[in-house]
Amino acid sequence: MRKKLMAAVLVPLGLGLAGPLQAQSSTPAFQNNSSEAQRKAANSQATAELFYMIQQLQQTVRELQGRVEEQGYQIERLQQQGRDRYVDLDQRLLDLAKKLEERGGSAPDSSPAGASAGSGEQEKTPTKAYRPPEPNEKQAYNEIISLIREEKAYDAAIGRLYEFIDKYPEGDLTVNAYYWLGEVYLAKPQLEQAKQAFTIVATRYADHRKAPDAIYKLGVTLERLGESEEARRRMESVVNKYPESGAAKLAQDFLDNNQG
Repeated sequence: MRKKLMAAVLVPLGLGLAGPLQAQSSTPAFQNNSSEAQRKAANSQATAELFYMIQQLQQTVRELQGRVEEQGYQIERLQQQGRDRYVDLDQRLLDLAKKLEERGGSAPDSSPAGASAGSGEQEKTPTKAYRPPEPNEKQAYNEIISLIREEKAYDAAIGRLYEFIDKYPEGDLTVNAYYWLGEVYLAKPQLEQAKQAFTIVATRYADHRKAPDAIYKLGVTLERLGESEEARRRMESVVNKYPESGAAKLAQDFLDNNQG
């Protein structure tokens, strides 16, 4: 009887305890499945956002590449235009120098220096007044000189000098611009172009105050080109035609050091 009573009490008690235990054992599994689903959803969203960001970056890179290619093309076109322009301007410089030589513009310089030296007389070439520069003309010229002397930006200076000569022809500073064109070409060095620029000043503007310096520098250029006889002749012309100039002293020093 006692055994039956104990069984009657223990069986319901065991069943009652088994229920909560089963509930407790099943709860972590449900929670784990829920957390895993949340993680997968979060990962999926992060992947989608990352993919979107990559697409945006790729689009930005393509746009930047397009801009770089366009700018590169524009730069190349401007460089080519600049090269073509320099070739054209250099040709004009050469043509002008040749025309002056054909017209006999250098005839005064071709007289033998020994004749005047032997007679003890020195031929002097008077200078004349040229058109004075306007304020904007003088400012443009000073900017070019700054490019040459301070910044050593020779290529930029060459372009500006050609523009200046085209814009302000036959003025006092125009002759200076031709002279500085020769100086810049001599410094680069582009000796043939320097020769032509100095020749223009020496022949076309022989009565300008820059003529003695131009003829002296023409002699220097000719010497570097290997035209020693012509260089000596130019130096002699500076001494004979412009004896009071500073260039005459430099030319005489050249002659004294190159007597052979």
